[in-house]
Amino acid sequence: MDTGPGTTDSLQTFRATSEDAGRRLDQFLTAVLANISRARVQELIEQHKVQVNGTIARPSLKLRGNELIEIRGEAERPPLKATPEEIPLDVVYEDEYLAVVNKPAGMIVHAGAGDEERNRGTLVNALLFRFQNLSGLGGEARPGIVHRLDKETSGLMVVAKTDEVHRKLAAQFASRQVKKRYLALVSGWPAEKGTVSAEISRDRLRPTRMTTRREGGRAAVSHFRVRKKLETLYGKFALLDVDIETGRTHQIRVHLSSIRHPVVGDTLYGAPRLLQHRSASRGKRENLTKDEQLFLGRNFLHAATLEFIHPVTHERLHFERPFPDELQNFLKKLELSTS
Repeated sequence: MDTGPGTTDSLQTFRATSEDAGRRLDQFLTAVLANISRARVQELIEQHKVQVNGTIARPSLKLRGNELIEIRGEAERPPLKATPEEIPLDVVYEDEYLAVVNKPAGMIVHAGAGDEERNRGTLVNALLFRFQNLSGLGGEARPGIVHRLDKETSGLMVVAKTDEVHRKLAAQFASRQVKKRYLALVSGWPAEKGTVSAEISRDRLRPTRMTTRREGGRAAVSHFRVRKKLETLYGKFALLDVDIETGRTHQIRVHLSSIRHPVVGDTLYGAPRLLQHRSASRGKRENLTKDEQLFLGRNFLHAATLEFIHPVTHERLHFERPFPDELQNFLKKLELSTS
């Protein structure tokens, strides 16, 4: 496909190429439109907002290559509003301007546009119940949200209570003044330290994934350093400190997978679902006992450190939070099995 669309206020255009031959129209658009779900794309098509060579098309249309695809306007849906819910929150710091919270794994930060079902149990809903007043710059679906963590990543996030504080925090993120350090357990032993500088874009064939294998993505830089190496009866692993200069979708997970050291538990980017004990007989994977396998139902990735300048007091604030219990316990099991 062409590397970029033509865009006006109400029209986006794309040109399919020979590489897109055989792909469904909805799959093509999900790949080229950043942060838009396939369901959202299908709504655009069903509302006749998409034309292929000047003709209204169906989502299942198979492309042949060289088609001109036009998107006119946006899908019409009622705007999504976050709803306060009484959900426990680990509040690390709070004043009248902002708050720092320790998000658990399994909690979505905010629902996607129009996604009614996923608009339950979100971090935003919990924040609204706890604080009532939050910055409105992110819209009604994302009040107070300056930056995000993936659903299965735990750790520290800063939340803005006023629009002015939101703007100033966002400027610190944009100018890379905010310091964030993650802890990650990865498969294998990477170099003692290194930097991954690779553009990130959406995967054309699997739109829920991001990739470093396409040109024209967004610049992304991640630095890592090995904190500890483990040689266990379940294989070799390394505990890493990871610092990121940018904040792209799935950045750490994609970058570490690209150097063949995926985050443990991250099956989307190549980590195995189960870790098999070396003593387990080959060919009996489906009948492994509890002592012969380890399972982690989340990514072993935790935003452990957050440091920024308070937008009002100008004080430098530094926060740290250790691994949550499920990661501590998983790590202990690995360490107990060291060979």
